[in-house]
Amino acid sequence: MGNSNRLDWVDAAKGLSILLVVMMYAAYNLGEHTGQIGVLHYIIGFATPFRMPEFFLISGLFLSQVIDRPWRRYADRRVVHYLYFYVVWVAIDFILKSGIAQQDGVVMVKGIALAMIQPYGVLWFIYMLAVFSVTAKLCAQLRLPHWLVIAAAAALQMAQIQSPSYAVTQFAAYFVFFHVGYVGAAYVFRIVDAATRHPGRAWAALAAWAAAEAFLVFWPDGRVEPMAMHMGLAAFAPLHLALAVAGAIALCVLACLLMRLPYTDWLRWLGAHSLVVYLAFTLPMSAVRIVLAKTGLLADPSAVAIVVFVSSVFAPVLLYLAIKRFGIGEFLFERPAWAHLPDGSDKRGKPLSVEPAE
Repeated sequence: MGNSNRLDWVDAAKGLSILLVVMMYAAYNLGEHTGQIGVLHYIIGFATPFRMPEFFLISGLFLSQVIDRPWRRYADRRVVHYLYFYVVWVAIDFILKSGIAQQDGVVMVKGIALAMIQPYGVLWFIYMLAVFSVTAKLCAQLRLPHWLVIAAAAALQMAQIQSPSYAVTQFAAYFVFFHVGYVGAAYVFRIVDAATRHPGRAWAALAAWAAAEAFLVFWPDGRVEPMAMHMGLAAFAPLHLALAVAGAIALCVLACLLMRLPYTDWLRWLGAHSLVVYLAFTLPMSAVRIVLAKTGLLADPSAVAIVVFVSSVFAPVLLYLAIKRFGIGEFLFERPAWAHLPDGSDKRGKPLSVEPAE
């Protein structure tokens, strides 16, 4: 498979991932405020084992191409890049909340300061990408065997650690998938390449996987709740870990197959701008739900959740396109030149200037 095709399916897989993430928050936002369950709850319930692991596994796929760079260049792309957007959007969120709640500036500053050591809200994913990148680089420099790192990370994941530190909790839960993506990238590419050459078999394998996934998630006592998924056999820690990796690879295969179909380029585009959606989707989410609740336009919980979900995906995209069209507010989705580390340059020594969120 050529590199361009790989990028297409990787972007499409990221597109599927961001759709699942926004879908989860839309469903649970509805559940939190109404106590109701809609059809999106069942889709998210099915995807629970692999929804976030897939995002981290994909994030690690191309780490081998940059991990041997000098620390400064590596940190500029893999650490500072994410932390820039994290800080900007944490500040935006606190400013908006402070304005609504009429809090004083001291409370806002304290909240932002705490967010530097304790991952904040939905933005925890971006924070942890920076942490995982540093950890992987340290492991590489210490020449730790990959099998040892993955074994230790898998043990942490299966331990289901709940720490007072949200960073520790999320590190234990997801670092293994980031490192598996890094170490196992060649195997993932081979599987996707095989799916490209044998699409019929790939679709059949996906159907078998989906059936097994649904059975293990919902049997014997799996059930959806307004703000959570109570899993069946899939709750068993070793099986949950296996299903997470299998589901992440299955989504990569699905993305590859979808790219062979007509009218799917939007999914690739969405994946290429997935961080744009991730940064801003919570802003319209509550607003749309409140409007629907007050106007009574929709009574069915599934319909409400779907409208909130679609609106939460489209609003950041429209904001991004408007910024690109009018050239105002680029810093929201593009890292400016001043936010690079000194000597953060490409392989040809060309200084980096503006860098998009992706």
